Amino acid sequence: MDTTQVPREPGGETRATVASRSRAPLPVAERLAGVGGSPVRDLLALAERSEVISFAGGLPAPELFDIAGLRDAFGRALAGAAAARNLQYAATEGDPSLRRQVAERLTSRWLPTSASDVLITSGSQQALTLIAAALLDPGAVVAVESPTYLAALQGFRLAGAHVVAVASDEEGMDPGAFHAAAHEHHPSLLYLVPTFANPTGRTMSAGRRQAVVDAAAAHGVWVIEDDPYGELRYDGDAVAPMAGLPGAEGGVLHLGSFSKVGAPGMRLGWVRAPEPVLRSLVIAKQAADLHSSTIDQAAAAIYLDAVDVDAHLARLRRVYRERRDAMLALLPRTLPDGARWTRPEGGMFVWVTLPPDHDAAAILPEALARGVAFVPGAPFFAADPDRATLRLSFTTHAPEVIGEGLGRLAEVVSAHA
Repeated sequence: MDTTQVPREPGGETRATVASRSRAPLPVAERLAGVGGSPVRDLLALAERSEVISFAGGLPAPELFDIAGLRDAFGRALAGAAAARNLQYAATEGDPSLRRQVAERLTSRWLPTSASDVLITSGSQQALTLIAAALLDPGAVVAVESPTYLAALQGFRLAGAHVVAVASDEEGMDPGAFHAAAHEHHPSLLYLVPTFANPTGRTMSAGRRQAVVDAAAAHGVWVIEDDPYGELRYDGDAVAPMAGLPGAEGGVLHLGSFSKVGAPGMRLGWVRAPEPVLRSLVIAKQAADLHSSTIDQAAAAIYLDAVDVDAHLARLRRVYRERRDAMLALLPRTLPDGARWTRPEGGMFVWVTLPPDHDAAAILPEALARGVAFVPGAPFFAADPDRATLRLSFTTHAPEVIGEGLGRLAEVVSAHA
């Protein structure tokens, strides 16, 4: 029999119960105070309802995952003598075969790269976190185009950085505006998604890319070129990566991801960086997670060696082009007079600007009630948000579903005209 006596207060409650009821909440780190949650992540939970047609998440179409090819790759990774190795701890830098594959694909896209230039990360989102840890001290300034990728804003703010918005237009970031921001704020880092940008879908012109690389070099600013969508081009001519331009050597870090062209659940990305910086990123990654999933890396390397990746990409481009075209064709009858939208040559997103008297966040609850979802644009701005903006993703739904969803959206928006 257990004769242990639990101390009790008068009235029969244990002291632990009384203490837990009266204890003040314990504090969390102050650096989280200014970092909001992701409205995209929050929306995804709401949009999972079967009756909701969601244009909110930047999600690849699940029916286009090469499940058979990936199943075979995982089976091979778990077969024979390599199985135990692929379930073991591994080098922080990443699977040598996968690093080679990434380097070869980057080289084929006008960015000469060797395997030793590449660090495998747990998605390109982790690459951003590692870069912030390696290159930013608390209080450092990061320049971003306006608007920009929401999760990058979260990551930089979590690192204690001050984020400065730089004006952009249809050709991307304005080099003159960056010069002015660099003179005034002295940023340590410039973050860009120059190809099929999230959220706008715009692509920075070749001339703009060179001008921005030159300006960053003149001001001694690191450039982060985030390129998760570059292989999803549907029309127009490809533009060379910024990291491969004259003057970019040693100053531009190039990020990529398996999520948009493979499978996001594998959480595999990479960063191409100069050797001194790469070493710092490896140390930061060792502190974060030791290494990315060994088995996922092994399977990805086997997959890339075994399948016709270009044929898979051609299928993605064909389907996504059809879906983009369906959305663009229907927007004139969906949106009110005075609305504007981008016409992306690739990627996943259309950026909409409603007439000035509209507030996309105020419209969203009614849209969800009507069974359609989008992302209000305001959170994508580091400063001075344009509340009349919203982001639509076209990749997840077939054209007939896009038509139904935009029909629902038209009813909601027309009520606010």
